[in-house]
Amino acid sequence: MFNMKAVQPTQLNLESGFKFKCHPGVSCFTRCCSNIDIMLTPYDVLRLKRRLGISSEEFIEKYTIIRADKNSSHPYAYLKMTDAEGKLCPFLKVPDGCTIYADRPVSCRYYPIGQGTLKKRDDAGKIIHEEFYFFVKEPHCKGYDEPDEWTIATWKDDQEITLYDSMNRDWKEILMRRNLPNQPALDEKKRLQFFMASYDLDKFRRFVLDSRFFDIFDVPEEQQKAVAESEEAMMKLGFKYLKFILGLEQTLAVKEQHLKKKKE
Repeated sequence: MFNMKAVQPTQLNLESGFKFKCHPGVSCFTRCCSNIDIMLTPYDVLRLKRRLGISSEEFIEKYTIIRADKNSSHPYAYLKMTDAEGKLCPFLKVPDGCTIYADRPVSCRYYPIGQGTLKKRDDAGKIIHEEFYFFVKEPHCKGYDEPDEWTIATWKDDQEITLYDSMNRDWKEILMRRNLPNQPALDEKKRLQFFMASYDLDKFRRFVLDSRFFDIFDVPEEQQKAVAESEEAMMKLGFKYLKFILGLEQTLAVKEQHLKKKKE
């Protein structure tokens, strides 16, 4: 999470321009890597656990803290800062910088830009999700004094943000879900399923491949093979599963024979 006092209220688009560069020569180098709240996305966790050569369970246990959102009951994983003075990012090495730079979280890639999503309805009444951007200008940051010129679009390309956004787009739509007024909050079972399908990819993999998942849901054989071979494909199946169980969209079809058994 950004320091909200540093967030500039003007909404920007992909063509909005700015000047910025972060490098070891600026006096504030690595200042933004301590005492911060970074909510991790599923693709963040996938890249980081793969980078570190550990399971998703190990990564979650060692590097995250879990917080429930009061408006949706969704449990989100945040990067755990160290206990050292200043509460440093666990992947920061002073004075060298980020030790996992090629696989850093998308929030780090966006900085000093923030990104948000508006939920709207188009002329036909269909719900659409519109992305927008804003500047984050913290007092200590000297990067804005550098001469390098960007647009939001060229910054996203340079920081490889477009890949991260495309991998997380369906999940970000799920984040827009809210508990209904005067209705019970999300139950414990669905909260656990949300967390597993979002962050604990290795557990979700076992849940899919070592169960009757493909006996219940009508998933094409080609897609079954893809999710068995690719963690990215498995992650995207998790998003479809979440949309289905949360009642957001009929992203999965239940096989007729399973429906018949339930009725018997």
